[in-house]
Amino acid sequence: MPDNMPILGAAMRSNRLREYCDWLIENQRDLEIQDPAWYEVLDGDWRSITREIRSILNGYTGRMGIHAPFYSLTLAAEDPRVRVVVSDRFKQSLDFCAEVGATHMVIHSPFNFLGTPFGPLASKMPDYGKIIHDTLAETVAYAEQIQCTLMIENIFDRDPRLLVELVKSFDSSSVRMSVDTGHAYINHKLGAPPPDYWIREAGNLLGHVHLQDTDGYADRHWLPGQGNIAWSGVFDALKHLEHEPRLILELMDQSAIRQAALWFQERGLAK
Repeated sequence: MPDNMPILGAAMRSNRLREYCDWLIENQRDLEIQDPAWYEVLDGDWRSITREIRSILNGYTGRMGIHAPFYSLTLAAEDPRVRVVVSDRFKQSLDFCAEVGATHMVIHSPFNFLGTPFGPLASKMPDYGKIIHDTLAETVAYAEQIQCTLMIENIFDRDPRLLVELVKSFDSSSVRMSVDTGHAYINHKLGAPPPDYWIREAGNLLGHVHLQDTDGYADRHWLPGQGNIAWSGVFDALKHLEHEPRLILELMDQSAIRQAALWFQERGLAK
């Protein structure tokens, strides 16, 4: 097994940590805690969760992050009251980051269009961009303060250039791009570039990758090999980067995380 193969991490709820603690610590794998994605957690006793996480992960020194809430939230709300709600939720999530020592937080891209987005959006981008910046102003400042990186993840996006330009517009090392391979492939079936192209287009702005497979019909979050993604192309694109983005297995079946990592290892792609 080549020594230079990338090391995979995983996304999971905190109640899975005991199951995977040794696996995570063995190679100090990237980790993403999913609990803050649910508003019930943020409105509950989440500090007891962070204490439990720190206790379980005694000896873990890898790169840890969280997934921010996204249900009913958008970065591009024209209603200023909605923007306040979004900002408050993200700041709550960053409180969670600070408590647990996380250094990345995934948030969802705002680009949601019918058809090809690049042309119709061009004339609207100054106003649209201002709304997004207004929404995230306090979040970005807080992330910079606690040395956490916001990873903006492709969701319905059809054109990686829009997401790249959005990330660049913040001119902050605390804002980077995230590529979800499944989301990219679903949109590829609708005319967007394939997943490896998104990675190449992001280049040195890529901070994070969600690895999941799909048939392109729905957001399956299947194990690798169960869908149709060309994984050799994905890892070839990663190989040509000059840095190491966080590589996170984001699976529907979290009992199969080790199985997924082994699938990549057996093919000489990652370990």
